[in-house]
Amino acid sequence: MKKQKNKQEGITLIALVVTIIVLIILAGVSISMIVGENGIITQAKTAKEETIK
Repeated sequence: MKKQKNKQEGITLIALVVTIIVLIILAGVSISMIVGENGIITQAKTAKEETIK
């Protein structure tokens, strides 16, 4: 009789942690691009003020 190994495949804890870290980095970059000094919101406000002038 052959013994069957209990083989479980799935995501490992290391892969999960790496994925979460990458997502946090991407979120930080996205937020800084939107809210930063030269972000989209700041540029929109500047364009609005120049359009009003």
